Amino acid sequence: MPDHVLTELEREFERLADEIPESPTKQAISVLHGIVMQVWRSSQVPSGSHAEQDGRAIDRLQDLFHTAPPMDQPAVSVPLEVGVEAPEFALPDVAGKLVRLSDFRGTTVVLVFYPLDWSPGCSQQLDLYSQELAEFSTRGAEVLGISVDSVYSHGAWAALRGIAFTLLADFHPKGAVAQDYSVWRPDEGYSDRALYVVDGDGVIRYATVAPRLDFVPDLDELLDAVDEARGVRA
Repeated sequence: MPDHVLTELEREFERLADEIPESPTKQAISVLHGIVMQVWRSSQVPSGSHAEQDGRAIDRLQDLFHTAPPMDQPAVSVPLEVGVEAPEFALPDVAGKLVRLSDFRGTTVVLVFYPLDWSPGCSQQLDLYSQELAEFSTRGAEVLGISVDSVYSHGAWAALRGIAFTLLADFHPKGAVAQDYSVWRPDEGYSDRALYVVDGDGVIRYATVAPRLDFVPDLDELLDAVDEARGVRA
């Protein structure tokens, strides 16, 4: 992530911090802010022993999902039906810019609802989509990742893992968009792992909820759904 984007995020954090009442949520945001700044500072350190130590620390963060608590609960959601209009939303990206579904009218959109940044299955799934982003690009499809994490968590996670597509924060009101898309897990406070493909007219053409939180959906099936939404048949 470019330094100027992180600088803008830091300024935005300073502006908003005083407006957030003291609460566990504010403490969590502050911790995530610290992670962002630590990763950023580490990238600025010149070569040498300190840089090597910081590099190892970044490697440990990148590998954190291997030892993170498992998320293997069964799904609790039934997705919206294919053929209905996709609910509109306006969510901030990592720079705080509001992104609306209607911004992509005329374009096929893949909505990737996932439980949490930094978690095992989410790291694997979004890594896969980043690695295969050209497959979506050649089809003219836009990929949008959506979770309840803050913009600061998204910024740190995207920078650390090299996630190259847009992440949106369904942070406040918490999970409102996940609820609109019928993929919310109220007991845990995050969404099921779910995929929607929305065509250029804003109509849902594909919808699926993973049977378990740790299940990574099949990529080929998703790409076939994108082709079908564009009117392309194999």
